[in-house]
Amino acid sequence: MSEKIKTNEKVRPPVVVVMGHVDHGKSTLLDYIRESNVAGGEVGGITQNISAYEVVHKNENGQNRAITFLDTPGHEAFSKMRARGALVADIAILVVSAEDSVKTQTLEAYNTIIESSIPYIVAINKIDKAGANIEKTKMDLVEKGIYLEGMGGDIPFVAISAKSGAGIPELLEMIVLISDLHEFTANPNIPATGFIIEANREPKRGISATCIIKDGTLSSGMFVASGEAIVTTRIMENFLNKPIKEATFSSPIRLVGFESMPDIGGTFASFKTKKEAEAYVENIKTEKENNAKVQDKENITGKRIPLIIKTDVMGMIEALEKEVSKLNTEELSFKIVGRGVGAINESDLKMGNVNKDTIIVGFNTKIDNSARDLNDALKVNVQLFDIIYKLTDYLKEIVEERRPRQEIAEIIGALKILRVFGATKDKQVVGGRVTSGRIAVGATVRIMRRDFEIGTGRIVELQTNKIKTKEVLEDTECGMLVEAKMSIATGDVLEAFIIAIK
Repeated sequence: MSEKIKTNEKVRPPVVVVMGHVDHGKSTLLDYIRESNVAGGEVGGITQNISAYEVVHKNENGQNRAITFLDTPGHEAFSKMRARGALVADIAILVVSAEDSVKTQTLEAYNTIIESSIPYIVAINKIDKAGANIEKTKMDLVEKGIYLEGMGGDIPFVAISAKSGAGIPELLEMIVLISDLHEFTANPNIPATGFIIEANREPKRGISATCIIKDGTLSSGMFVASGEAIVTTRIMENFLNKPIKEATFSSPIRLVGFESMPDIGGTFASFKTKKEAEAYVENIKTEKENNAKVQDKENITGKRIPLIIKTDVMGMIEALEKEVSKLNTEELSFKIVGRGVGAINESDLKMGNVNKDTIIVGFNTKIDNSARDLNDALKVNVQLFDIIYKLTDYLKEIVEERRPRQEIAEIIGALKILRVFGATKDKQVVGGRVTSGRIAVGATVRIMRRDFEIGTGRIVELQTNKIKTKEVLEDTECGMLVEAKMSIATGDVLEAFIIAIK
């Protein structure tokens, strides 16, 4: 045993996250691995909500080696969820299609892996496709700074077909090798800690969450706390939805019966008594309140639009929060005053009614009947969506509609004064050349001298070749009558501008 492994610690199975572009075969790869390597082939009971599961790989020495896999969404809106996967994981697999090569989301996933500082393997997938070009894909990766083994770098890669299974045993063997090199360890004799992967509200069982244990052991009769939520381990299931009494490090489990929604992507801790769990939650609450006070002081001073978000699963809320944050500016931003899982209810409407500017958006959910009846009187702005970009497009329209307007001076043309002919009271006759844009009768102009504004004026009359005209374009000489209190001199520049409302 290596000196790195302490007396109370044991080698634990690696937690592996699979990342990459939305259609490069992540799910197909995971499906193949799961169906080929789950002990006993019991895959039928896996629910779609649990995107974490254990497989058993027989290595070259004939030993059974456990590996825990996480799936991550590929859509750009879910980058925070992908980042959470990398945070939880010990090893990452970056899936790249040999047919489509490197895409934007490939690089986003790569950056997430690099930021998390975990070892990773590149899996070049779809090698069985007619349009596959492994060498080009390798070159594209190198051009993006992903230096593979044999191409000037030390990043391991495996060519695979997630459909046929070609190369997947080698990929699993590579995972085991990297795991052995890094010697991931944990202590089975302490209360379990780990991460909340996903949470949702089930109609019959209440709030449940998928968790990954990273250290310690969780047993029946203990209490788990995450954020401000507490749950007993009375109903604890493995990734096959089978009841279990105990689980230890690297295990994906499902806990049922949380008192409130746990923090997705947050950590959890376990305790032998409820009193200990409650003390932990109180500390979390105090810390959040203190942080909120600091944030309020640092908040931008622009206009705020109150927003309430309701979705079908908790993980979707953070994806929407990320999209909403992109719309915020210094002059206008959304302030999320409420969030939750399930149908939009009367409480949501009452919260929204406090400020008539409030918007309630529901994603993959509905407004319940009693709330619908109440809203006939309250008239709170409630919008339902089932496609992310439609929701964000709607909020973009709100931003454009409500943002503060201001007057902006837009330069439409400039003229350099070549000669001053004379002046009568506040009117001056000058000649010049239009150097950019256009100059028109009635335009307001800035009088610029050595890049400094010395005054303003208005063009009363324009002539070209002694013929009156309404407008003079670029590279044309003209004479003009300018109304201005400041004397214009040769070499000055007149900048014509209009006031635009923006």
